[in-house]
Amino acid sequence: MKTNFLLFILLTNAVYANAHFFADTIIAQKLDSVTVHGIIYKKYDLPEMNNLFISTGKKTDLIHLGVLNADFSSKIGRQVFAKVPGVFVYDMDGAGNQFNIASRGLDPHRGWEFNNRKDGIMTNSDLYGYPASHYSMPLESIEQIELIKGTGSIQYGAQFGGMINYVSKKADSSKPFTFESIQTVGSYGLVSSYHAISGTIKKFKYYAYTYFKMRNGYREIEQTKSNAQKVSLSYQFNSKFSIEFEWSRSAYTYKIPGALNDQMFRENPQQATRNRNYFNPDIHLPFVKIQWIRNANTKLQLTSSAVLGTRNSVMFDKPMQIKDTINHSTGQYNYRQVDIDQFNSYTTELRLFHQFRLHNQLHSIAAGIQYINNDLHRTQLGKGTTGENFDLSLVDPLWGRDLHFKTVNYALFTEQQWQLNKQLTVTTGIRLETGKTNMFGTIQYYPSTQIPVVIARQFPLFAAGFQYKIGKPIIVYGGIAQSYRPMIFKDLIPGSVYETVDPAIQDANGYNAEFGMKGNWKFFKWDITAFVLRINNRFGILAITDGMNNLMTYRTNIGNSISKGLELFVQADWPINQSTVLSVFTSTSLMDARYKNAFVKVGGTNKSVHNNKVESAPDLTSRNGVSIQSGKLNISFQYSYVSATFADALNTIVSPFNSGAVGIVPSYGIVDLSASFQINRFISLKFNGNNITNQSYFTKRPLFYPGPGIWPSDGRNFSSTISFTL
Repeated sequence: MKTNFLLFILLTNAVYANAHFFADTIIAQKLDSVTVHGIIYKKYDLPEMNNLFISTGKKTDLIHLGVLNADFSSKIGRQVFAKVPGVFVYDMDGAGNQFNIASRGLDPHRGWEFNNRKDGIMTNSDLYGYPASHYSMPLESIEQIELIKGTGSIQYGAQFGGMINYVSKKADSSKPFTFESIQTVGSYGLVSSYHAISGTIKKFKYYAYTYFKMRNGYREIEQTKSNAQKVSLSYQFNSKFSIEFEWSRSAYTYKIPGALNDQMFRENPQQATRNRNYFNPDIHLPFVKIQWIRNANTKLQLTSSAVLGTRNSVMFDKPMQIKDTINHSTGQYNYRQVDIDQFNSYTTELRLFHQFRLHNQLHSIAAGIQYINNDLHRTQLGKGTTGENFDLSLVDPLWGRDLHFKTVNYALFTEQQWQLNKQLTVTTGIRLETGKTNMFGTIQYYPSTQIPVVIARQFPLFAAGFQYKIGKPIIVYGGIAQSYRPMIFKDLIPGSVYETVDPAIQDANGYNAEFGMKGNWKFFKWDITAFVLRINNRFGILAITDGMNNLMTYRTNIGNSISKGLELFVQADWPINQSTVLSVFTSTSLMDARYKNAFVKVGGTNKSVHNNKVESAPDLTSRNGVSIQSGKLNISFQYSYVSATFADALNTIVSPFNSGAVGIVPSYGIVDLSASFQINRFISLKFNGNNITNQSYFTKRPLFYPGPGIWPSDGRNFSSTISFTL
């Protein structure tokens, strides 16, 4: 990976002082030490050839966590993705259980608009049933994060958001045993502990970690306990052939404090409305990876992986205005609702990367085939206990919904890089998808004749792009790629007997297009991108009447949307002296995301939302920072601003309901301060002050999980971290 160096060389004392030369004798003298002072500047985009993938001409971002002053334990998204313009962060909870991010007007729920990967292995729980990524590794285990926006999706998947890949720390290749420990304490009883061992013994490498975290939340009764483990083993048979086995797991139990309405938020954003609600995903991610380097121009990689585990919840699942209190007739709380999803997702990918010469130019091809076999077993609406603890027991063994959502899907993909001359590169790509989903089981309140449901899909996706180098420092790039989003489980499940699903409902489809320029000059580096993202056949509900003139809720395609905008990243690094550098950056996105020819259900009628703004799509997102690094000390200051957004497609300004589920999400500005100090090559310290002005804010008004209403984000909090390596 290329790294730019700015070296300031100070030579002390005289070299060859009092040297004597003789005709037949050379007198050797011991030189004084040479001290080299330098500042290492990291690249913020991916190399054109990234392992077995082609990144030429695409909007890419590369985040180096090792040099980042961010709160890793709490996974503060605005800090981690500070230099990625346009990333919308949904603070679902302050415990830092996992990221909820999106870009370009997409839905941020658990990052499900991205093709989520760890070390190239997909972590989406079920791409066709529930595409959210419930797997949540500790950031302490990650070395860097790679992100490719929408036009790079052809090589990875069909997602509108593109691909995000978390690259793990590697085994120490210089010695047989290394121990790393990272310990964090902070506000609200935060304690996290990460321990890792690694090493290399001849041709064998290993890496293993264990992680634990607990935290009482910013809000009353909020609490989280999480743990994670990993074991990775690899063997290099020779210079051309290697094999790697890995198993990793993440699990947490989050005690959910419940949603608020607007008045409650103004009075006290830390109050809770629930005391018996819990969420608990427990995910295992095993994989085997075989790599063969045939020669300098050809590489093959075979991976086989699985996402296995459960997503569990037990909740008093009522709107927040219905209080969870003791039932006077029974003397107990009311029964809670239990939902359990069981994930059985298997993926096998064979990838080829090959370079060849044609007309005196070196060209590249990345191609492969992907096989996916998923079985999402969803059991919902179970009658849980009346207790207060985390308990998934049922008092009635009959589930309200007991369904399987099975999918088999094949994808064939190829992308070619054509080097037309030294300056101009053109890329072309195609992805062919074919598959079938079969949903079967029982819904107690719904006619059995409506199940099973079989969905077949078969379609091609095309992509094309270019890159033009204007000298060494400036690159102009652009491209367009088709994307699609399948009908997932929630789009096909009626909520009651008064709901029905359109038999002609279609998958959402559309495209990403972008045009940008990036480069560097003296102390400056920049990346400016204009984009258009169009989604056709968005999912939603409309009102219809049946043959008996009864009003029905109709799940169908409600219309289209289009997002247009500009993403800007600029950073300047000024060396002040031999060991000190001042760095200033802005990462800003301007966006206009609107519905086109779309309708939504309002009571018993359908209302046009044409030209209304898309939910959770801010016009302006701007993160700005300044940092100074002097020797072993690094101090960073960051200001993040997000403009107001709407919570519903109707663009309701003031909530007409007591639930707080619709209305404006006000703009907010957050100030963060952090510092790190490298005591020696073994020990380092870090301090984070998050939201130091104690701004009361929230980022979204969800309509579904974790409950409709306002979910306040964290106020002022602090953390301190000590890391040491032996």
